[in-house]
Parts: sequence; C-alpha cells; structure tokens
Amino acid sequence: MLRVSDIKLPLGHPPEALEQAVRARLGIPADMVLDLRLARRANDARRKTAILMVYSVDVTLPDEAAVLAACAGGPHVRPAPDTAYRFVARAPADTPRPVVIGAGPCGLFAGLILAQMGFRPIILDRGKVVRERTKDTWGLWRRGELHPESNVQFGEGGAGTFSDGKLWSQVKDPRHLGRKVLTEFVKAGAPPEILTEAHPHIGTFRLVTMVEAMRRTVESLGGEYRFGRRVDDLDIATAPDGTRALRGLHLHDGGYLEADHVVLAIGHSARDTFAMLHERGVHIEAKPFSVGVRIEHPQAWIDRARFGACAKHPDLGAAAYTLSHHCANGRTVYSFCMCPGGRVVAAASEPGRVVTNGMSQYSRAEFNANSGLVVGIDPARDYPGHPLAGIELQRRLEEAAFVAGGSDYSAPGQRLGDFVAGRPSTAFGEVIPSYKPGVKLTDLAECLPPFVVAAMREALPVFGRQIANYDHPDAMLTGVETRTSSPIRITRGSDFASLNTARLFPAGEGAGYAGGILSAAIDGIKVAEAVALSIVGRAA
Repeated sequence: MLRVSDIKLPLGHPPEALEQAVRARLGIPADMVLDLRLARRANDARRKTAILMVYSVDVTLPDEAAVLAACAGGPHVRPAPDTAYRFVARAPADTPRPVVIGAGPCGLFAGLILAQMGFRPIILDRGKVVRERTKDTWGLWRRGELHPESNVQFGEGGAGTFSDGKLWSQVKDPRHLGRKVLTEFVKAGAPPEILTEAHPHIGTFRLVTMVEAMRRTVESLGGEYRFGRRVDDLDIATAPDGTRALRGLHLHDGGYLEADHVVLAIGHSARDTFAMLHERGVHIEAKPFSVGVRIEHPQAWIDRARFGACAKHPDLGAAAYTLSHHCANGRTVYSFCMCPGGRVVAAASEPGRVVTNGMSQYSRAEFNANSGLVVGIDPARDYPGHPLAGIELQRRLEEAAFVAGGSDYSAPGQRLGDFVAGRPSTAFGEVIPSYKPGVKLTDLAECLPPFVVAAMREALPVFGRQIANYDHPDAMLTGVETRTSSPIRITRGSDFASLNTARLFPAGEGAGYAGGILSAAIDGIKVAEAVALSIVGRAA
C-alpha cells in the first residue's frame, strides 16, 4: 500500500476527482487501482477566494514497487506507514492487579490497555459515573450548586468530557499511538471520520456515551471500576538504604487497598492529592501554566473572517483559529482550547471559586465561538519558592473571580472595548455571553494579575488585524481561565515510575506530561506499557 499525500482539489469538487488526481500523480490507468482509502483530509483557507481541500490517500496497486520506483525522489509518494498497535506484554497467571487512580482520558486508556493485556486493573475515581456526574455538572450550570467531588473536573471521563472533544495534539507519535486512541474511540461509538480529519473532534454528548462503552469493554476483560473512591494517603515502605516503594493506598472512607503497581492519572485539578503527595515526599516540581479569560464572538464573524464567501460550506464546518503574540513585557498571549460553535462553561471544583472552560457539541452549531485568551507564566518569575505555589496563585484568582461575579458562581465579564479602555462594563453589546449560571458585568482587572491585563490589552488589537472583528468592542470576556494545564509536574524517570517512589507511575495531564484528550490518552498507553513490563520483569 502506498501513501499519496498533498493532493489539492478545489472546494466542492466531485467525488471522482480524488481518484483521478491520485492516478494522475502516480501516472497509472484506472484498472491498476485495487483499493483507495482516505487517510487524511484538511483544508487550506489561506486564499479565501480559492479554498482548497488537501488529501492524503492510501492506495493498493498490483505492482507497488514499480510505481514507487517510478516516483523515486517525489516527496509525496511513500509506502503507507504501519499504524497497527502491538501489545508489549501479556499478563502472567495469578499476577497482582495493577491500580489506576483516575478515570479521565489518561486513566481510561491506561486501564483499557492493561485490561487488553490481561492484567485486570482496578480503576479508582473520586467522582461518579459519567451520567450521574453530568447531572451534578448541570446542577452548577443551572442552579449554582457545586458538588466538590462530581463536576467538570472530577468523575468518569475527566475534564475532557465537558470540552470540544478535540483529538489532535503536537506531540511526536512515531509509534502511531494516537491511531490506537482514535480506533478505540470509533469502536466505542465515535464517528469514523475522526480517523481521517486533520483536526478531529467529538463533542460532549458523544463523549459521554463513548466513555460508558469503553468502561463496559474494560469490565468485560476483567477490569473493575470503583467510583466514589478518593485516595487520601499512600502507604510507602522505606528501605534502610533510603529507597522508597509504594505498597498500598488509604482511601477517604477508611479503606485500604494493597497496590503493587499504581498509575497516578489524577488530572490537573486534584489539588488535595497534590498536597498529599508532597507531604509524603513524592518528588514534585512547579511547572509553567497560563491564566486569562474566555473570549466570545458570534461564530458567523469567525467563519467570515476565516473562509470569506465560502463560509458555511458543508465541507468546511465551523471555523477555528490559533493566535499568539509576544508582548513588550516579555509575556506571550495565545488562544487556548478554541471551541467553534460552543459555549463557555463553569468549571469550578472547589467551593467559593469561579473557573471557566469551553465546550462544544459535535455539530458545533451554537451561536458563539469561544476560546481561552491566556498569558503564559512560569514558576521562577511568578510563583517561586514552593512546588505548590502555582496552586495558591490559581486559587487567589478564582476566589477574586467568585467575589467579582457576585459570590453565587456567576462569572465576572466585560466587553472587550471596556477592558482595553480600562473601565468597567455596564451593559452588554452585540455579543451575549453563554456562561451559566450567569455573567455579572464588572472590571476583569480586579481578577487578574496586572501583567496579564497589560499583555492582553496589547495583544487584542494585534489579533484584530489577523482576524476581522476579533477586537470588536462588543466581544465578550468572561473570567477566569486558570486550569489550562497542571501547575506541577510529578517527576518520573525513563521507566515512567516516580523519581523517588518505586511502583508509583505518574501519568497524564495532572502529572505534567500531557495537555488535552489525545496526548493524555497516549501517555496513559505508554504508562500502562511500562507497568506491564515492570510486572513481567522487563525494562520499559
């Protein structure tokens, strides 16, 4: 099978044009094509008057070697990559059961891979099953009732369940583990086109049913889920030479679970667990993250700015964007987790604090587009002196947002024009914010560090020159966005185990090794493989 890439066709081309373009590229007649499969589809909208669809195709021919030789030196004809996933181990008989803490994307795939290798993992999660968790999350959005153990951050599916469901990342993936993730999602009910779209997404409602299906798969393979099980302490044995090894877990209800190998996939908001790990001497270091707000525009504005007269073409869908600006004060402002046709959602996990996030359904059909508009910060400059200092910074900003929003989980908001001018907003303009339970107009400078405010004020006009109406004075800013990534890293070695605590395997976004659904799931696979190899006595 050959991979033919960078095939460019005009928007709205007839279906047969793709095979014709492949045959023209390879210089072959129609009867030589035994099979043709789409590998990737993207669009090139740099010229809005002539938007192109860009394809990669896998084609099967009778004599592929001869065709490949004839195309020698061409950069866009290669043997198709082998993307098949191969398990690194199989569980021996009567092996101790590994434990996975956390049922978000990382924990889900760690548990799935371990189950598929026959290790019958036990998966603990402090929250509830995804259906019950969804009801609790709607309780915050509709009634301002926060459930600290069941919300956007905690529960089956993790924070990614209430998001746009983006399934791409910038991580290098030479083993094509991302393909394994997407394939398992399709088996669980995701639309098959996620296997071929350049920027696949699923959306919240589909993620809920997929998470349920994958749980059933894990259970059918001997895995076990235990919800409402928060891990409050570790049982660590210290040898005379000072080496440390995990031997069990203390649960919040007084229970104890002997644990020979533990995957720690707790997500970026398990602040009480971070504190416990630090107290128990598990090696943790502060890492950079970002803070800012959510910005909303009518999706139609973004579509017109990105696609021009081709906006709303069915092959394009809702337009997205990525922006970045390096400021005079040395800070970088960038868009984060852009959600076309979605809404801003309440994402708090602690009482008396307000946090925002973005969410879309698969259709991306809601009125507004939203994105994080955030500023990068780092430990040495902004929260030095303690590995957990970044958490305290997050909490201070979230508490300020809670007060500015009226202390009822409404969020503080401001029209963009007022924010740039440094005056509080008193009325909404053309853009109505989507955040529930509600938005209270105020001055967002009360909730953000001065350097963040200054950087955002500088960046917004720059972004307005890149995307028409991005800096429209009626665009809405809603605060605060603080959970862009984990503020700590639970450091690990080349064997994926904690640097100073054997048998404890930090994983995913909460441990500082991923950012988003796909990268977290890939890290879960890698850590599951390391656990399996450790159990069977082989190096990772």
